[in-house]
Amino acid sequence: MKINLIDNGLHLSFAPLSLTRPIAELRMGIFTNTERYKHFLPECEIGYHTELYLSKKYKALETDLSINGNVIPNEDLIAAICKLEDNQSLVFRDHVIAKKGNGEESISFTGDPPVVINERWHLYQLNENVLKQDFGLITNNRISQKLSKSNTLIGPSSSLFIEEGANIEGAILNTEVGPIYVAKNAEIMEGSLIRGGLALCENACVKMGAKIYGATSIGPYCKVGGELNNVIFQSFSNKGHDGFLGNSVIGEWCNLGADTNTSNLKNNYSSVKTYSYIDKTEVQTDIQFMGLFMGDYSKSGINTMFNTASCIGVCCNVFGSGFPGKHIPSFSWVSSDQTTPFELKKSITAANNMMNRRNLKMEQNDLDIFSHLSSSQP
Repeated sequence: MKINLIDNGLHLSFAPLSLTRPIAELRMGIFTNTERYKHFLPECEIGYHTELYLSKKYKALETDLSINGNVIPNEDLIAAICKLEDNQSLVFRDHVIAKKGNGEESISFTGDPPVVINERWHLYQLNENVLKQDFGLITNNRISQKLSKSNTLIGPSSSLFIEEGANIEGAILNTEVGPIYVAKNAEIMEGSLIRGGLALCENACVKMGAKIYGATSIGPYCKVGGELNNVIFQSFSNKGHDGFLGNSVIGEWCNLGADTNTSNLKNNYSSVKTYSYIDKTEVQTDIQFMGLFMGDYSKSGINTMFNTASCIGVCCNVFGSGFPGKHIPSFSWVSSDQTTPFELKKSITAANNMMNRRNLKMEQNDLDIFSHLSSSQP
């Protein structure tokens, strides 16, 4: 079976996170949608219909079966997709979820309703539902490793799953309001306070004394500390020190300096305005809680303060006293008193310096994406 996961015309709705990847590659819950389809359909080959500048890295397959990448699949949806015949489309609430061939014949989906994300803030808003679904998917008919006696567990043990190789000592874990999943080789250090739901992915680390509220997802190889509330980290990003981060989504290869703090609620408790990559200006939302969206390879210096509903592009360096602007374009170097372009060559060097610490480096496809974003400023 071959499928293409499509952006469904929503590429800029998830920017800056989607500036460097298709929507199906965004992590929420435990998995990305690519990983979910591989879990449900292990023999399936997966391609993407995405922006042209991303298509060299995320290639399309020769197949007539396309599926919306902004729909989180469940068992019923997978079964319905597998039953699609030539030129049929699967429709849910007037939206086409999947299409085979020209999709002229509409088939209504009547199974367990899937989670549908249409805006970048849906990632954290709907993370609790997706995390619970993913937890059931990955733990079904499996036995967790035992929790060390140095820890305190509040709530049902059935809502805690620890993969082999994970390390948890001297922590307080609360599963009463959501499950806690700790992946292979992940670590929760002593003194940490965890209130589910939490997904701590492979090789990720919660630093000593961290305070984490659900629903929070920490992607592979991330390190987090301080206070987090309803946050998603993609992968290879760090918030290793004190500081508050809430209702936020952080891309890959980001670093939040010590005592970086983010506001997630306006002082007058009103709904927020946030930058739209579609309208190229701030737009009013009906959302009250919204923190920080940060694109890949961006960083903040120590004591940085981000305002409510801030949106930071790809490869930005933000430092200095006071609040920076709520929207910072990609490839910007932002200090207290000025904003200057982050030169492409220097930005690539900085990105590789961080990746080299993990024995990785940017590949040609990544360099091409950098070059496109640096010159086009979407």
